[in-house]
Amino acid sequence: MHTTKNNLSDCRYCSQISKISGEDPIGSAPRVDYWILVEFPQPWPISMFMEDPFIKQIAPLAERLAIRYGIMVRPLAIAPDPEYSQPGYTRVIYYYSPAQPFAEYVKQEYVVPDNQALTLVIALLKNLLGKAIDLSQFAAYERKTQALREILVCTHTQVDIACGRFGTPIYRHLRQTYGQPDKQMRVWQSIHFGGHQFAPTLIDLPTGQLWGHLETHVLQQLVHRNGDHHQMRHFYRGWTVVDQFEQIAEREAWMQEGWDWFTYPRTAHVTRKGLKGLKRVLYPILRLVPLKQLRFWLEIWTSDASWADVEVSYLCPQGKALYQVRIEESGAVMSARKSAAKANQKVALAPVKQYRVSHFK
Repeated sequence: MHTTKNNLSDCRYCSQISKISGEDPIGSAPRVDYWILVEFPQPWPISMFMEDPFIKQIAPLAERLAIRYGIMVRPLAIAPDPEYSQPGYTRVIYYYSPAQPFAEYVKQEYVVPDNQALTLVIALLKNLLGKAIDLSQFAAYERKTQALREILVCTHTQVDIACGRFGTPIYRHLRQTYGQPDKQMRVWQSIHFGGHQFAPTLIDLPTGQLWGHLETHVLQQLVHRNGDHHQMRHFYRGWTVVDQFEQIAEREAWMQEGWDWFTYPRTAHVTRKGLKGLKRVLYPILRLVPLKQLRFWLEIWTSDASWADVEVSYLCPQGKALYQVRIEESGAVMSARKSAAKANQKVALAPVKQYRVSHFK
């Protein structure tokens, strides 16, 4: 059956429904302060999140950092690659945010014996908790790969079939075309990192862009960052350094500045939100409190804002500059968050708010 807006629930794949409905992926990227990428052999059954000893030890630490301290850490499994990986060793890639404004995360990479990978990851997480764990024991395993760009494509079929169906061909094309060992880029299969309704979806590091609803013909532009950047607008999920409304504003600034934008040190922050009742009274006060954990909870608590004012400041060759952006609700579309497990199963649809930029200066 040909899927249209009138029979969306008959489509099996959530990402097809999202695309047909016109859902804009911007603002769907998670905010991430620290990335920890770990080579982790496939298969990746859904049970791994609850049963794998490695994950069971690091997940509570990452959760504690988010809930108690507002520090967003994203551990991700990447599939070992015959040309990149070394038998008996596990690669751990660690990215962290420098002081803002910045254009790229700072990278450290280790290739450690398999039996030391968990020790290293726990040490990295405990350091974020203020434990001051000495990493000198891993110095011999550190690799100088700061010049390498890392592309992660979600192919995690076990979480959602859309990622396997649409992510795998995109991964293969990128890996074969751009991810050869003599290139300045590695391309990895990744575990689920959210947003399978935007499959095929990928992460571009160290700059921290997320992309979705990708098509093969746009990959050359994405990789080389050339051509008409306006054509990439509706493939952009957002910059992982900032939150939802700031991601929307940051995209608008990119549209004005072009591909060089991704090289500019920058930052973005909400100055006001359209809220009701107690939220309208408390938000202007609470947002001034300089606590990361408060920012974490405030973002969740005020995610229903009908509008937001955002300032995007940046450094370019001409000096410091600033954009002021007003973002407003612009209706909703019917979309899906999960694909159907079986071919004859109906997909659950729900309205998803959409936003537009109403003022840009």
